Amino acid sequence: MASACITVGVLALQGAFIEHIHMLTRIPQVKEAIPVRTEEQLNSVDCLIIPGGESTAMALIAERCNMLEPLRAFVQKKPTWGTCAGMIMLAKEATGAKRGGQQLFNALDVVVQRNQFGSQKESFQTKLHLPELLGDVPFDAVFIRAPVIAEIKSPKVKIVGRLEQKHGQTEAETAVAVVEDHLFATAFHPELTNDNRLHQFFVDMAIKHLEQQ
Repeated sequence: MASACITVGVLALQGAFIEHIHMLTRIPQVKEAIPVRTEEQLNSVDCLIIPGGESTAMALIAERCNMLEPLRAFVQKKPTWGTCAGMIMLAKEATGAKRGGQQLFNALDVVVQRNQFGSQKESFQTKLHLPELLGDVPFDAVFIRAPVIAEIKSPKVKIVGRLEQKHGQTEAETAVAVVEDHLFATAFHPELTNDNRLHQFFVDMAIKHLEQQ
């Protein structure tokens, strides 16, 4: 595909969608980046970003707007990237939800633990090494009430980012970025930085997938 060849949608029901759109305008291969609120808009895009925000609210709004099933159908086949709350929405299962649970898009074959790092005041920024995606230069990852991948349910899911955490005298690594076929998920907020390398990675990944169809 030539440059400026794809249209990227950003789900705009709730959350930090404007920031993603601003980042996408810096990617040469993006013909247009549009907010997605309706099924018609969803059908007009080649790939989709599900932003950070509040996953319970996002799910409720999707239901009320009759977008839940169209979104579920889209993410089964089209390139999709979920960031923070978007990672929760992409998952087949999530723990730590409010009583009664919440609707998910049921695509990424993982169990996501909501709010792994505590409340808003426990938010943090760290240099995250993503060598398979970005080489040797670390990414300044912003974690806000961030989830983590608690369990991987399929060998197709590949961990591409880990966060080192110290628990007492032991050190555990937590999966915070994964790829499964046409799906990409990160527990942090790349749109809140000036670094567009992960947006470039997703666009390149989407183009490659679309070329293979």
